[in-house]
Amino acid sequence: MKNLKLLSLLFIGLLSFNVQAQQAPNKMSVFQDSLIKISTATVTALSDNEKLESNGRFVKLLVEALKTPNSFAYPFDSLKNVSIIKSTDQAFRTLTWYVQLENGSYRYYGTIQMNTKNGPLKLYPLIDQTENMNDPNVVTNNQKWFGARYYEIIPVTSGNRLPYYVLLGWKGNTQATTKKVIEILSFDKDNVTFGAPVFDGKELKGKNRVIFEYAKSNAMMLKTDVKAGMIVFDHLGSFDPEIKGKPEFYGSDGTFDGFKIIGGKLKLQEELTLNNEANSNDELYADPKKNIKPIRKF
Repeated sequence: MKNLKLLSLLFIGLLSFNVQAQQAPNKMSVFQDSLIKISTATVTALSDNEKLESNGRFVKLLVEALKTPNSFAYPFDSLKNVSIIKSTDQAFRTLTWYVQLENGSYRYYGTIQMNTKNGPLKLYPLIDQTENMNDPNVVTNNQKWFGARYYEIIPVTSGNRLPYYVLLGWKGNTQATTKKVIEILSFDKDNVTFGAPVFDGKELKGKNRVIFEYAKSNAMMLKTDVKAGMIVFDHLGSFDPEIKGKPEFYGSDGTFDGFKIIGGKLKLQEELTLNNEANSNDELYADPKKNIKPIRKF
């Protein structure tokens, strides 16, 4: 009789656990469906005011969803307008997106969600301050963020130094140009830092982040290449040899450069030979024009 009661209690306990385990994903799915609707409404809104108001509702609901215990494990994989990338060491993930305004400019939004041991929410909201940055090379924090839509995270460790992370991001800019950025992210206790002088190479001394700017009608590859063992990117050149320093005339010249992690630094490697495979991060790659004269610009 005692054994029967014990088995009954165990069965009830397991049933309760299974119900609770199912409730969390179902709740998150409901959140995701609502977020998709608001995100779609933001994109299709007719005015900037409507877009920003809708995006405000999106931010509030996203934070509410992330407050759900163990939300870090939920992928939000149907929320296509938000780029959600986890670090390979599972320490955190970035959620980043943008709102394109009527004048062709962009505002960026995002947060860093830490993977806490017992599941409570720990967020670092990312506040885009691009317009207020007189110097885009300045070291900042999450409250003064050089906004971008991140699509790749590469961890870097070296000796006893604190690890840092290389973030690759797309940054729509104006009606004339697009940017991509190699950002450096580090954590020290409860502080978040963006930017660090880890770049090593010609014209890179003192650089805390690397920003590429090129004609909006073109595309630029910036990604990790597992075979090459480095971060690789298209080398930018001017379409007109007579025009220098005007990024609206820049595009790939058909050659490649890269950064190889050596001793905790990102060492520039020039004129690489790559066997590239198709990658969604390459955007719509435009064939370079034959008469481009290479101009190095970081």
